[in-house]
Amino acid sequence: MDKFIKGYPKISIVTPSYNQGQYLEDTILSILGQGYSNLEYMVYDAASTDNSISIIKKYENQLSYWVSEKDKGQADAINKGFAKATGEILMWLNSDDILMPNVLHFIAEQYMKKGDGIYFGNCIHFKENLNGNLYSSGSNVVASYNKIPLELADTIIQPSSFWSKNVWIKNGILADNFHFGFDWEWFLRAKKNRIPFYSINKPIAIYRIHEAHKSGSGGRKRQEELLKIYEIYSFKYAQLYQLIMNENFDLSFIEKIIFRIFKALSKKGFSGTHFLKIMKYNKYKNYTVTEMNVIKGML
Repeated sequence: MDKFIKGYPKISIVTPSYNQGQYLEDTILSILGQGYSNLEYMVYDAASTDNSISIIKKYENQLSYWVSEKDKGQADAINKGFAKATGEILMWLNSDDILMPNVLHFIAEQYMKKGDGIYFGNCIHFKENLNGNLYSSGSNVVASYNKIPLELADTIIQPSSFWSKNVWIKNGILADNFHFGFDWEWFLRAKKNRIPFYSINKPIAIYRIHEAHKSGSGGRKRQEELLKIYEIYSFKYAQLYQLIMNENFDLSFIEKIIFRIFKALSKKGFSGTHFLKIMKYNKYKNYTVTEMNVIKGML
């Protein structure tokens, strides 16, 4: 029996999925296994051709709704789900990510204390290589958010975030013309709309990295989309992103020698970004090395 259910708000979760059968069951079980009785869980499959449908049907009696149909992309599927959602608290969990245990009860308690807002916490990243090696790392999202402006970098990790239905209504649906950065654009829009952000110093989700992971495989198309988002919310950082995006980081033989000299003479850690700013000072004089490093990490 769910000892927390009395008076706890309904939470609606949407999982968009397409040909993620090898990971989908882990995602579903991480949500159903929360033991949160006041849960509305919906799966929107984009007409997968792998074993996804058989996995969904395995758990369909525990789902509030599921459908398998073609859509206009991930953001479109999520928008459809939230249009149908009846919960006070919303989130989406992609079909290759996993919720940490007892997260739903914890988020519900935070919401009951603080009310409408966006709640986000830390995340564990992991990657399992084909040879069996496992890579994992934690992220201090709270520290990053407090130190790095959201206009400079997407410091909120989406699977570790929730928000109230009222916030969703006020901020509007996801921009489905974006395919890589629609979550970041939505958070930036929320900041512009002065919606409260509540950081949580607790791991909320596990973020799976794999060969078919969309963020890592977008290439130039992803970069051009992120540039459009920079252009909407920060002209300054849009200029820097475009400069870094088109920068040639391959050093000539002479440049490598000069770099080694600078690094040897430097008392602090001397990086390639420090060197880039020195060698092309006029080009980057309006930006700090930290800003340049953060932008480089967004490529």
